[in-house]
Parts: sequence; structure tokens; C-alpha cells
Amino acid sequence: MTAPGRPPSLRVLFVTDAPAVGGSEVYMRELIPPMREHGIHAEVALPAAAGTADFRAQLQDRGIPVHAYRSLAEVAAVQQAGAFDLTLLSSWNARGYRKYYRTLRGPFVSLVHDQLMLHIPLLPQGIYRAFYEALQAGDIRGANHVVTVSRWGAAYLQRHHRMPHVHAVPNGVNTTKFHPAGPDEREALRREYGFTRFTVLTVARFSIEKNHPTVIAAARRAPELDFVLAGTGYLEAPLRAVAPRNVRFLGKRHDVPELYRAADAVLQPTIAENQSLATLEAMSSGAPIVTNNIPAQRELITFGQEGLLVGTGVDGYVKALRFLARHPAHRQRMGDAARQRVLHGHTLEQNAEGLATLLHRLATTNH
Repeated sequence: MTAPGRPPSLRVLFVTDAPAVGGSEVYMRELIPPMREHGIHAEVALPAAAGTADFRAQLQDRGIPVHAYRSLAEVAAVQQAGAFDLTLLSSWNARGYRKYYRTLRGPFVSLVHDQLMLHIPLLPQGIYRAFYEALQAGDIRGANHVVTVSRWGAAYLQRHHRMPHVHAVPNGVNTTKFHPAGPDEREALRREYGFTRFTVLTVARFSIEKNHPTVIAAARRAPELDFVLAGTGYLEAPLRAVAPRNVRFLGKRHDVPELYRAADAVLQPTIAENQSLATLEAMSSGAPIVTNNIPAQRELITFGQEGLLVGTGVDGYVKALRFLARHPAHRQRMGDAARQRVLHGHTLEQNAEGLATLLHRLATTNH
């Protein structure tokens, strides 16, 4: 019996085939604890792989039950013992969802964090769309419902991949962890990091969709600015080899919130997003954003309000950054607006409540 005023209890199992930690796994880690107050009691099943070992420990530290599996038959046994109301699925692998449907018990909700489209000039979008349909979308449609993290993404999946039961739950971030710096903290952080000139921060894994070559090209054309790159990935080594002197590579960091608070602007020339957590983290930190003028980023950034949207390549990014460097009042105004945009729609608490409310509703439907 549910206590008066408390939401009913719902048991859900998050299942991923991730061999390492990505955005969808961080999403689970951050959302599961605050969903408890909304009646969602979640457990996580993920591969017993070396790449997930630290992450499994993080989940357990947060009181989240974890099931490390070597085969989906083991997950099926967990389902059998747990009497879950919903099974939430995420897959890193091409055609990965069909193996879930064959082995596990529904009802199924697919969680789609995929980028959905590469926005590359001269690349016909129909070609990429056809590949995504063959490798992922056709299988994702087998779920009872699909949840994605942007309104743009939900509309895209409905229109181009014929998914009738798609629901958008916008991402949220921890606004206590990611917050603007006061003047004294900011100056102390800048001294600690050695930020002496106008400093542009990029936080992203070094992969093709994050478009780090454009960051390097912008740095070469704007030698009066400093560029700081946090992250790792397969493109890091070749980019280090060609980077000019005003670029610093920080590698994997555990002080990203402090880096946001110390930087003057954040540059994200990404060519593929659904809804970027890094963008929201920077916005929550009060940092003005310079980013690509693609649909997912337009959902978060209004040109000239929270940041600057660029649609003209390297020259456009350099022009935008130089504008911010010359106009500190504009930087402050954009950073303040960015923080307010997060507070009024993209907090972790709002994200957790939105997903919990949706899951309660989906558990009672028969689609």
C-alpha cells in the first residue's frame, strides 16, 4: 500500500551492453538516486568488463544495485527474481537491441542518446539516415516505447524512422556541482591553472563528431587567444602533433567544474548531438558558449542570449571568440542567461522528475 502523498513504487531494470562508460551510463548514474523520491526503484545490469569496473563501484557507492553479467541469460535470471515493471535498454552495438528482445522480458523502453545525424557539409543526410535505420532504428522500433533526451530528437525519430511512441525527456545537470564562480574563486582558479589570457575551453572526448580539428584550426588563426582541451580519445595523439603553441591538452580530468568556472568561454564545434550534457554543464557554470548551429544546440542556445551559434566554419568560430574576447559585458550577460536557462528547465531534479513521471505512465500503458 502506498503512503498518502507518496508516488506508487515502480521497479525498473536498466540494461546496457556498454564495454566502457559513455553518456548513457552517466545518465543512469546521475538520475537513479533522485528518482527514488518519485517512487522509482532502479537496478542496473551491465557487462562484467574491465572498462566498467570503476563505474560499477560508483553505482554501488550511490546505493544502486548492480548486476555484472557475462551473458544476457544472467540478466534474464535477474529479471525473473526481481519482478520488474519495466526494462530500460541502451545499446552501444549495431543491431544491439534485437538480442535484448530475444532473451529478456518486457515491457521494453529504449533509451536513445544517439547523435542521430552527422551535420557535415556536402554529406547527404539521407545516406547517414539510411545507415542509422539499418544499424539501430529498425531494432529500436521493437521496444514498446522510446525515450530520448531532446524534443528535436523525438520529432526526428518520429518523422524519419517511423517510431510512433517516442517521448522527449530533456537532460538535466547538477546545478550545485556546476555553478558560476564568484570573483575571488575565479581569480584563484585562473592562477592555479595558469590562465593569463582570454582562455577558451573545450571539454569532449577526442572523436570525429566532436570536431577537434576545428578547435586546432581556430587556435592557429587566433594566436592571441589560449585554447585548453580536456578529454581523451583516438584523435588526441595526431592533434597534439599538429597543434600550435597556444593549445594545451589536459587529458582526462576530474576537475571539469572548476575548469568551466575559470575559462572565459567554452567552444563546442560539435557536428553531432542529441542533447549535450557538456553544453548544459558549461551553461550551468555561467560560461558563454560558442557552438555549431545544429538542431540539438539550437534547442539549448538562442543566438546572442546564452551564447553564439556558428554556421560558417573556422572563420565563424574565430570571429565569435574574438567578439567575446573584446566584449566582457556580453560574456557576463550570456553566462547569466545560460545559467538561468538551465535553472528553468534542465536541472537534475527536473530531469529525474520528468523521467519518473513518464515511466509511471508507461508502466500503465499497453502499447
